[in-house]
Amino acid sequence: MERSIQLSSGRAVLDADLRLVDDALGLVVFAHGSGSSRKSVRNLSVARALGAQRLSTALLDLLTADEAEVDAIDSRFRFDIPHLARRLGDATDELLSHPALRHLPFGYFGASTGAAAALMAAADRPDVIGAIVSRGGRPDLASHALAMVRAPTLLIVGGADTAVLRLNQTALDQLQHAELAIVAGATHLFEEPGALDHVGNLAGEWLSRHLANANRRAGGAPSTRRAR
Repeated sequence: MERSIQLSSGRAVLDADLRLVDDALGLVVFAHGSGSSRKSVRNLSVARALGAQRLSTALLDLLTADEAEVDAIDSRFRFDIPHLARRLGDATDELLSHPALRHLPFGYFGASTGAAAALMAAADRPDVIGAIVSRGGRPDLASHALAMVRAPTLLIVGGADTAVLRLNQTALDQLQHAELAIVAGATHLFEEPGALDHVGNLAGEWLSRHLANANRRAGGAPSTRRAR
């Protein structure tokens, strides 16, 4: 089932697209990156891959239409990670109250600056968010929150995205339970043939496994740091 919904954050009304699958293992809330939207072709591709792994998805815009127009001119909102994290957290809280969703474990999929917002929002909701995937993320923009993130986190980075790769390698040591997955030859947007499919497979495996085990992990996850 697919439908458009609206979620509230303070006075702002955020547009979202909800895709529910039968016998879902969990709900994955997407936080898009700089200058993108819930209609991002890359995020839609990953959402389809997650659906094949029995994961429902909620793709939302963290900015209103008016804010997005302003941001396209001066980029004033896209790097305001606390603002984006508050929006994501408020949207998550409202989704949790939805009768069709309240029984599901929740995860986050964040891209670029959206990954920083996801990490910060997850740090504020340690008992709600059961797993996180970051695609080409900027965890350095949420550095003060990384040590408080309890959810198992997969950092996916393109092997040719050298600057972002270094930032993620540094973040790996600050997260309690994280792995780094490097997609060989891929650049920041994973535009190379097969790269985005690989991202979808990695994200689907990680999120389905950890959300399926979310109740078992409720007592606390072990600290692990390893690259693959």
